[in-house]
Amino acid sequence: MTAPTLHRSLLVATIAAALGLCAMTVEAKQPPAAKTAAAKTASFDSVLAGDWRSEKNRARDVYRHPAQTLGFFGVKPNQTVIEITPGGGWYSEVLAPYLKDDGRYVAAVWDDAIQGQPQYRYGLNTSLRARFADNAAAYGKPDVRVFDPKAPNFGPAGGADVVLTFRNAHNWVEEGTAAAYFKAFFDALKPGGVLGVVDHRAKPGTDLETMKKSGYLTEALVIELAQAAGFVLDEKSEINANPKDDTNHPNGVWTLPPSNKHDAQDDAKYQAIGESDRMTLRFKKPG
Repeated sequence: MTAPTLHRSLLVATIAAALGLCAMTVEAKQPPAAKTAAAKTASFDSVLAGDWRSEKNRARDVYRHPAQTLGFFGVKPNQTVIEITPGGGWYSEVLAPYLKDDGRYVAAVWDDAIQGQPQYRYGLNTSLRARFADNAAAYGKPDVRVFDPKAPNFGPAGGADVVLTFRNAHNWVEEGTAAAYFKAFFDALKPGGVLGVVDHRAKPGTDLETMKKSGYLTEALVIELAQAAGFVLDEKSEINANPKDDTNHPNGVWTLPPSNKHDAQDDAKYQAIGESDRMTLRFKKPG
């Protein structure tokens, strides 16, 4: 080996060794808490694979994209996360186990003590509580927090890192309570906190009455509601988009799976479309 060649080889080896030492130093200096959080985040797939999740719910992952959706909303395992009216608990099966060790999952449900609500609300609340009670090992101790649908309040002001609502806003628009809900979300979040909204997406320019009947909302309306409450639109995502859905169905969004309100002879047609086209919007509370 000639002198110049030997010199270059020694220089390369020295640089490689230095880079390796730097990498080891960075790893060694990484706080234990950061390593733990990274490990839990990396195990999110194992939460989705948990045996407590029903097969029926797993089958909907292809439409709901839970890992990508929650990642887009920035959900971390050490946060306080409020899910608004979890219904049958589809996302509860994911969020409660994910947050049970270092975070806090809050299921905000309609107050059972209020009489005269639609009967399904009482049934959903009962089944959700039973689900949590029957499998504490998976779910930990979620906070089931009740609220008045006509005057929503989701707990202490500034107490939450994230508020999530999945396919609920169209109900509030139809009931005329949407503004009150978005204001309550704003109050519940810490400054800098995130509001994540997923809902059925109407074509731009769809009028309000059509939205109320169809269950589809325009992005513009949801953004307007959030901004009126004080939120700033942080980012949009097409994670839950479905270009097969033209939003024009005889029974609105309920024509499609999972509601399947259609004639039996049309089943193949609507199964081929799948679940609705959905907006995925991330808002932030300034601060």
